[in-house]
Amino acid sequence: MDIKNLKLYKGCLVVVDMINGFVREGMLHDEAISRTIKRQIELIKEAKNDGKLIVFIKDTHDIDSAEFERFGDLPHCLRGTTEAELVDELKKYENNEDTISIEKNSTNFMEAPDFRLLMDNQTEMNEFDIVGCCSDICVFDGAMGLAGYLDQRNRRHIIRVHEDAIATYAEDDRGNYVEAAKLLAEQHGIQYIKKGR
Repeated sequence: MDIKNLKLYKGCLVVVDMINGFVREGMLHDEAISRTIKRQIELIKEAKNDGKLIVFIKDTHDIDSAEFERFGDLPHCLRGTTEAELVDELKKYENNEDTISIEKNSTNFMEAPDFRLLMDNQTEMNEFDIVGCCSDICVFDGAMGLAGYLDQRNRRHIIRVHEDAIATYAEDDRGNYVEAAKLLAEQHGIQYIKKGR
C-alpha cells in the first residue's frame, strides 16, 4: 500500500511487534505474550468498524544491526525469516483494506522511515491506540516518540496504551521496568486503559 495515497484517517491502531520472534520462536521470544492476542483481535475489529487505520509494526533487522550490540549481541527478527513475520492469529488482518505493515530497525516505531512518512501525510490523524510488545521497550519507546513528534508539530492528540493488550518478556521478573515505563508515559499525557474503563 502506498502511504502517500492512503485516504485521510482520524484514528489509528498501532500493533507493535506481535511477531514470531517475540512470541513463538527465537532467542527473545516469550510464549506468555500470546495471552494478549485475543484482546488485540477485539481492538482490530473495533478499529475496522470505526474506520481507523491499522498499522502492524514489525521488528525487522539485518545481521549487522547496531541494536544487537546494545542489547547483548542477541540477533533476532532477521529480515526474510519467520521471526520477522506476524503471528498466525494476526496474519489474516495484515493485508486488508485500511491496514498496512511497517518494518522497523529500532525500538522506537516513530523512527521507522515509513511510519514517519505516514505521520507526515496523515495530518488529520489525532487519536492513537497502541497494543503489542514489549510493554517497557518498544511499546513505551514508540508511544513516547509519537507524543514528541506530535507535540513538535503542535498537533492535538490522544494516545492510549491498552494495558490488557500489551505484555513484555519475562514479565514476572521485569515488573519494575513495566511500572516505570507506565509512570513515565502517563507523566507525558499518554493514557493507560483497560477494557471496561
